[in-house]
Amino acid sequence: MTLITERPLPGTARPYTFPRIRRVGNVIAAHLPGQILASAVLLLDASAARETEGREGTATVLAKSLEEGTKKRDSAAYALALEGLGAELSPSVDWDAFRVGVSAPAPMLADAVRLAAEAARTPRLDPSDVARVRDDEVTALRMDWAQPGPRADAALRRDLFAADGRYSRPLHGDPSSVAAVTVEDVLAFHEAWMLRPGVLLVAGDLDALNLDALAEAAFAGTSGDPLTPEGPLGVPVRPGRRTILVDRPGSVQSTLRIGHRAPERATPDYVAMTLAATVLGGAFTSRLNHLIREVKGYTYGIRGSYGMTRRAGRFEVAAGVQTAVTGPAVADTLGEIRRTQNEGVTEAELEVARSWRAGQLSVEMQTPGAIAGALSTLVVHGLPDDYYETLRREYLESTVEQVSEAAARHLSVDGLTLVVEGDAAVIRDDLAEFGELVDSEI
Repeated sequence: MTLITERPLPGTARPYTFPRIRRVGNVIAAHLPGQILASAVLLLDASAARETEGREGTATVLAKSLEEGTKKRDSAAYALALEGLGAELSPSVDWDAFRVGVSAPAPMLADAVRLAAEAARTPRLDPSDVARVRDDEVTALRMDWAQPGPRADAALRRDLFAADGRYSRPLHGDPSSVAAVTVEDVLAFHEAWMLRPGVLLVAGDLDALNLDALAEAAFAGTSGDPLTPEGPLGVPVRPGRRTILVDRPGSVQSTLRIGHRAPERATPDYVAMTLAATVLGGAFTSRLNHLIREVKGYTYGIRGSYGMTRRAGRFEVAAGVQTAVTGPAVADTLGEIRRTQNEGVTEAELEVARSWRAGQLSVEMQTPGAIAGALSTLVVHGLPDDYYETLRREYLESTVEQVSEAAARHLSVDGLTLVVEGDAAVIRDDLAEFGELVDSEI
């Protein structure tokens, strides 16, 4: 057995070229020569941000109802039609868009896109099916919210985005809001947002695909603007810290969610911010994981990252720590955030972060589905076609000065909201030193 006492250095980054992009009207396609499988995503401006207050989760219920059949075919016939093409449907919704994805062998993709459009434009939405899907979602959410984490997540989001309506509430709603969703709510959401053309994203061997035929399959019978993006919400960060206590009586651990507002995804500082967050808390070798897990033994793992959408962003640290060390864990976490904000990063740390981020980007872009997802990032955030070529180069060429300046601009240890979910009777006094302390209403 050979004992290695020094960490291996990262190797030379391999060359990577993002596929050539072709645009035909509302179709945006990436060329993957020789690929037998192809993917397409119908991108619709029907995001969770479009939901009405008190009915959060409507779009999620709609997404999960699309495979329950269409006006033309019941659920069994629709499933057989997909299977006959070797196709797979994957509807989803997030803060930026509603996506109806489909993958199939390239010769079958036009028919698969036609089926995806059929589900998106003319879903069956039988009242009994919608009610069952909704009730299943409520049950899943109740089980999820019984675990540590979701209440803390919701409390942090509510505090950070209190003035921004829908963004202050969970992406997929909560058990109460989803339980309130009616069949009429789902029908109204579909009528308002799903009948516009949208944008079709395609990844596959374009020599074997007819983009005009794919456009006809995706957009037949639709009219209006494909997408109507709204502007960013801004980055208000309060001048003082606030601590929110979410009581979980008898809990043997405390769940931490610590964060503040940040810029939207299209910010020019995206690369430098991402690298700073990687050094701070975005990898196993990060400062936070090293101190809180490896040195202090307070947790199995702690992560820090920027989460960004088309209109808003947030910096967040997430961890679960032993109840008895809640106060010290919070103090040490704040200390590492402050150190990164004030002192920046080192060349050795940044070298690891550069290599990992650039390498991860290359690894992630290996399938037609992943390439189609990358195309959606270009569309949603208004990024240029050569963005991914530039992104990889910027990761590898970012300097200590650039990343440290971004950390100073976009970290604010004194403007953080600290959400701690745990046994209030045990940990309340330990949290008093970290700023204004309030009890959560969630």
